[in-house]
Amino acid sequence: MIKLLSILWNSFKLALGELKANTLRTVLSLLGVSFGIFCIIGVLATVDSLKRKIQGDIKEVGSNCIYLDKWNYDGGGDAYPWWKYINRPTPKISEMRFIKEKSYLTGNIAFLCGESGNVSYEDNILSNIRIFGTTEDFSRIQSLETQAGRYLSDGEFTRGTPSAVIGNQVATELYGGPEYAVGKEITFNGHKLEITGVIKKQGQSFANIFDFDNALITPYNYFASLFKPDKTDPAILIQGKPGVATKALQDELKGVVRQIRRLSPIKEDNFTLNDISAFADNLDSFFSKVNLGGWAIAGLSLIVGAFGVANIMFVTVRERTSQIGLKKAIGAKSSTILTEFLIESAFLCIIGGLIGLFFVWILATILNGVLPFPIYIEPSIVLLALSICVILGILSGIIPASIAAKMDPVVAIRTK
Repeated sequence: MIKLLSILWNSFKLALGELKANTLRTVLSLLGVSFGIFCIIGVLATVDSLKRKIQGDIKEVGSNCIYLDKWNYDGGGDAYPWWKYINRPTPKISEMRFIKEKSYLTGNIAFLCGESGNVSYEDNILSNIRIFGTTEDFSRIQSLETQAGRYLSDGEFTRGTPSAVIGNQVATELYGGPEYAVGKEITFNGHKLEITGVIKKQGQSFANIFDFDNALITPYNYFASLFKPDKTDPAILIQGKPGVATKALQDELKGVVRQIRRLSPIKEDNFTLNDISAFADNLDSFFSKVNLGGWAIAGLSLIVGAFGVANIMFVTVRERTSQIGLKKAIGAKSSTILTEFLIESAFLCIIGGLIGLFFVWILATILNGVLPFPIYIEPSIVLLALSICVILGILSGIIPASIAAKMDPVVAIRTK
């Protein structure tokens, strides 16, 4: 163990000595390693952070949640058959109650509809603000948190009182902050509502189905007294019980909704059961392609870097030929010489990798101020980078190290 530590320490000092003695040559040779590590770690960190952001947004929209709607949420581009969906019947509050009664796999279920308009307080007016009318379980599906005040009570939902929970941005612009909005009145298209609470700031979201920062949430029974729910593109949000697979929930709901709408076996569905979490799963293939592209670019750079490190090691072996001969003459084994040069080669690659990681850190710091999500460099990614460097160093140094290990000590000592 002591011998191995001694070899490691000597190899580390020799690698640093090589860097100091031939700084320009060594740095230029290590650029390929640095750029390769920069590419692969930069791509992996960005993709991993993006996936984490999207998964978090999906969770906020509702994990294990199905949206019953007449529209299909997967888009479809130019081929999207909107003429087919627009003629479908809209979900109704009575259907929500029927599903709640007949479905064994449903945990939470909420009816949701929305309308846009102007909100005001005293002389301040905000336009294009969304008001959502919903039922009791909505906050359980969305996991909404209030920053100030409280959420709507079951009694307010039942009675349909003119109460509302408002978004953080609305509270800030109309009242100067969330803490000043609670208990005040807010006017939506001429109708006054009392503010019971302010929703915690949501920020930008990739799953931007609801912009709660610029919205009001009010009891469905009150919303229905102001608007016609059928004209507001309503949807039913259904969340499965703990442990229930989304596919099982979908299959059960399909039978229940077809029963509600009295569809015969030969008729196609006139509704869509949108699985929100499936959107994140569909992105996996995209992320895989991005990662593959990063590996391809990094691979080319690492090959160039490997040749650069190998060149350094060939030059190093030639410069230290007499030293190698002297070491072997006083008893150093060929395996010891081989190990020293391989470890030195690995250390050189690690130095190149650390330079690449430093530039990744700089890039992440810059992107954190621009992107709507933070860039995380996981310890596992750093470990992967160092592992690549060690493997690359061993592969690059194996031939020069073998040449050094096989040298005849007498011939090597006489070499100038």
